[in-house]
Amino acid sequence: MMQGKRRILAYLPDPTVMLSHRRWAVGVVGITALIGMVTAFGTVSGGVPKKVEQRDVVEELSLTANPAPITTTESYIQEDRIRVGDTVASLLDRLGAGDDATIERLRGSPGAEAIFRQMSPGKTVIAQRDRAGHLQSLTFPLNGGGNQVLSIKQSDTGFQVRTTTLPTETQVVMKSAEIRYSLFGATDAVGIPDAIAIQLADIFGGEIDFHRDLRKGDRFSVVYESIRTDGKPIRTGRILAAEFTNGNHRYQALWFGNSEDQDKGGYYTPEGESLRKAFLRSPLEFSRVTSGFSSARFHPVLQQWRAHKGVDYGAAIGTRVRATAAGMVDFVGVQGGYGKVVILRHQGHYSTLYGHLSRFASGLKKGDHVSQGELIAFTGASGLASGPHLHYEFRMDGIHQNPLTVALPETPPLTTRQFPQFHQATATELARLGMLRDFRFVSAE
Repeated sequence: MMQGKRRILAYLPDPTVMLSHRRWAVGVVGITALIGMVTAFGTVSGGVPKKVEQRDVVEELSLTANPAPITTTESYIQEDRIRVGDTVASLLDRLGAGDDATIERLRGSPGAEAIFRQMSPGKTVIAQRDRAGHLQSLTFPLNGGGNQVLSIKQSDTGFQVRTTTLPTETQVVMKSAEIRYSLFGATDAVGIPDAIAIQLADIFGGEIDFHRDLRKGDRFSVVYESIRTDGKPIRTGRILAAEFTNGNHRYQALWFGNSEDQDKGGYYTPEGESLRKAFLRSPLEFSRVTSGFSSARFHPVLQQWRAHKGVDYGAAIGTRVRATAAGMVDFVGVQGGYGKVVILRHQGHYSTLYGHLSRFASGLKKGDHVSQGELIAFTGASGLASGPHLHYEFRMDGIHQNPLTVALPETPPLTTRQFPQFHQATATELARLGMLRDFRFVSAE
């Protein structure tokens, strides 16, 4: 009955209803007027209001039509994030569709085991349910990112589980920041994803040592791709242009793709010089230098002074180790104080060594060819190591060089014939960098 009363008062769709309840309406108006009169008299000095007789009139109102039955054709969309310790049952319970029958139907559906493998904390799950609370569909982003999702939809026989690719759009994002303490601190402060921060370090890694050269006040700008679906970012693309001011030096990078295959290309200065070095400065994406190149260092295990002809990178056991340049595996195994070690031989009388490893990349063996940046091993503490870290050496004609300061060989610049196409393809991104430079840089912790 209360639902019927609210509907009549709100809309009054039938004139006959208005006539049949005129006395009720007049009573409301009369009471409202009475309240207004009392208020008015109360503001007049010396005024005495007359006593007015009040009566409560109660009248039953009947609905003009039977209320509409609840249907299950309406649906409701709800999002929630998977939490640490969540199960499918606890997640569905928060989404309002966690009844036992639904759980059993899910478990009995072909391919349903994939659902339980996708319960990774932090994922946003979208549920669709009907008005009665019955689950109609679930959408899980697949592990590993991308625009593929696990789609679970209700059917007559249970739930259909299949992988679906969502339509995406690419947006260009422009951001700037100032470094106060670290690169990641600066990118976090302005909402730049970690994947872009890592790309930034890779692009300028041949010019800037991000382990020791960063200083407070360094500034950077970046123009990058954001891949979205339904207006929400699902992953990042490549950096299109970037600028990094390190001390008094300003470095710029512009992406230039192959005319036949845009996925193949590289980063160049505005003058067409390649930023890709034949060797990466570091075999780890990010780490801290724990022990530098030295002719005399006190060995923490042997407790004696001896030459340290490499660089140690502190890293947790199992951190990925990458080849700093393309080459051939010259040795993989155990070698004295190095413990588990990989030695690569590169073109031009160069070689690199990676020591104190915990394990090697699957299937890696002597004679294999590896590309720059390829996974070759994982950090550990094997051999004469005081703790988990990577020992890295750089040799030229068998002579040890300091990996942090040695002049690295460069890749060829663009040819004269490529310049017109390069300038035309990068003009917009170069202008965007100029716009960002004019903005006030954001201070970041």
